[in-house]
Amino acid sequence: MMFRMVVLQPLAVFTLIVATLPVSAAELVPVSFRNDVIPILTRHACNSGGCHGKSTGQNGFRLSLLGFEPDFDYRALVLESRGRRVFASTVNRSLILAKATGSVPHGGGRRIDPDSEDYRVLVEWIRKGAPDSAPNEPQLTGITVTPPQSVMSTASKIVLKVTAHYADGRQQDVTGRSLYESNSPEIGDVDRFAQVTTSTHGGLFAVMVRFGSQIAVFRGTVPFPHEADFNLDAALTAARVDPDGVDQHLIAQWKTLNVAPSPVATDASFIRRATLDICGTLPTSAEVTAYVDDSSIVKKSTLIDRLLERPEHASYFALKWADILQNRGRSYASRHQREGTTLLTEWVRDSIAANKPYDRFVSEILTATGSQQQNPPTIWYRSVRTTQDYVESVAQAFLGVRIQCAQCHHHPAERWSQGDYYSFAANFARVGRKGGFADAEIPTSEIIFLKDHGEVVHPRTGDVMHPRPLGGPDFNLTRYDDPRRALAKWMTSPENPFFARTLANRMWGHFLGRGIVHPIDDSRSTNPPSNPAMLDELARELVESGYDVRHLIRVITNSAAYGLSSEPTAHNKDDIQSFARFPLRRLSAEVLLDGLSQVLEVPTEFAGGPGKFPVGTRAIELPDENVPTSFLDVFGRPGRTSACECERSDDPALAQALELVNSKEIQKKLTAKDGYVARLSTNENSHAANVREIFLKVFAREARSEESDAAIAFLESEPDRAEAYRTLMWSLLATNEFLFNH
Repeated sequence: MMFRMVVLQPLAVFTLIVATLPVSAAELVPVSFRNDVIPILTRHACNSGGCHGKSTGQNGFRLSLLGFEPDFDYRALVLESRGRRVFASTVNRSLILAKATGSVPHGGGRRIDPDSEDYRVLVEWIRKGAPDSAPNEPQLTGITVTPPQSVMSTASKIVLKVTAHYADGRQQDVTGRSLYESNSPEIGDVDRFAQVTTSTHGGLFAVMVRFGSQIAVFRGTVPFPHEADFNLDAALTAARVDPDGVDQHLIAQWKTLNVAPSPVATDASFIRRATLDICGTLPTSAEVTAYVDDSSIVKKSTLIDRLLERPEHASYFALKWADILQNRGRSYASRHQREGTTLLTEWVRDSIAANKPYDRFVSEILTATGSQQQNPPTIWYRSVRTTQDYVESVAQAFLGVRIQCAQCHHHPAERWSQGDYYSFAANFARVGRKGGFADAEIPTSEIIFLKDHGEVVHPRTGDVMHPRPLGGPDFNLTRYDDPRRALAKWMTSPENPFFARTLANRMWGHFLGRGIVHPIDDSRSTNPPSNPAMLDELARELVESGYDVRHLIRVITNSAAYGLSSEPTAHNKDDIQSFARFPLRRLSAEVLLDGLSQVLEVPTEFAGGPGKFPVGTRAIELPDENVPTSFLDVFGRPGRTSACECERSDDPALAQALELVNSKEIQKKLTAKDGYVARLSTNENSHAANVREIFLKVFAREARSEESDAAIAFLESEPDRAEAYRTLMWSLLATNEFLFNH
């Protein structure tokens, strides 16, 4: 989630933003550089990334980002620039005051009012000689916001209270000295006085509160206003919601938000979406007809079980994991490089087909040792090979944490420090490599082993970092222990706060189009889940099943949310957070290309590599991202340069529309002599029979009467039967109904 900072303004147009809530003199004496001065600099954006907190500073003056390095800041303010920034003898001439109040030119404009409490705090600190914080000074240990959450009506207000907690047990009201940011100001905004104001729209929002180095979060819920005809109980009955399991948490949130779910999707819609989501494949006409005609009360769960056993399921989810694991091949110059990506893809596919427990799957990747021929998970180390790669790929792929910011400074919206970053990297410091050869920037055929020695040094302090998990403490290791094994054991523990929740959220996002934490791999206190209880329930299901991924998929696809219609209603059209309707999602590049091949009955011929791919190879079965197919690139195939699923794009683009019109691949399939269109143009069936078959094949449903009539009338009006069917098929395949999962 992106937070809009209500205090930060673009450089050179800063405005006065100080809160005027009274703070007693007793609270400010003695003034602490760490606990009083630094928060003032933070609140007024002096140490923000757009001002003096950026890596190069501003106009020769540099501070640490958001004050996370107070010792550095003290030296910069008091000792650098020949002490011109603070004058104890002539306080008002101190540059920190003169520039902040605008009495001398300042690129950031006027920041502080001379009549404000913040100004008086700075004056008092400078007058006392601008002392550094005492070594034994009680540290700020945390802040709390009151209330921590609230259900608010539209167009209402509430004032937050922020309390700082110190190591000596002292508490202090810092409401007027804190910084506030809303992640959804269109739902609930916040001003500099800690007043939260909701709009006329319903939904969920969060307010991040910052004081000094500490962060707290207020969570707001705004029920949607509806007319008198709103009947949630009737909607729940129509949606066939189970009051137990995952559904109970959906019900609770719908009731809180005053949102009514859409009705249940039709059988034809459900088999199409489930087959696409589980297998990356369209259902056949026969499968659709059989499912629609089935009167069994357990046909949905039976269908899901059957789809999970199909080989296409393993291939499709192997593609998903190949993206996350960055299994990429950048060149066709070497058979060995192609062999490497194929080996890892096949290992992932076999693991999914065997329903290998997820904790074992991840552990085998992290602790992989040996050659790629004997142990394919070692191929992961071919792309993930630097300190930065280890930390960011593992944290994002398996823990759902974006820790990239902590490489250079303390994470601005989370607790992670540089120490956390490099201690996590130390788990991989003894990864050794031997053999292999360089090919197109990716060394190939390496042997991965555990070195006797290896260390990671903190770039700022020069300290040698000890291996430890995120949040510590250090692992208790000997020189004979592989730190990666300790890391894998910590990660896969049922008590781990990230591991199971991350996969549960990732899978929910795959099937419902949006994570409970969104984006799906950006878990942090300042980006809270939209339905915490439901995420906990899914994680518990995963752990108690022994990390059975298929069990998790069954839970999600049998939930009420997954079975809803994608048609919005008057009572949920404005909601995108509570899963009150199934989301429309464009088919991914590989699934779309395979769908075209399936409907038109002409397989795609993939070129390149040391040998051609066998006829009938599907796009979801390709071993890496570098098989040259312009269609896949146009429709968002990722480059696999990071562990973020955000690399795969499903955003609409003009190039995609042009590809549907001008694609040589589509034209080849439409005009193939042995393809489906050729068979339509030569069979003896009536147009009505053909149209019925076409709609089942393309849309997985029967044609509506008006659609059938229009299609038949068009076919009868065209003298060239073959060209008529080509045009009809082309027009149907270019519709959103075909291009989207719904």
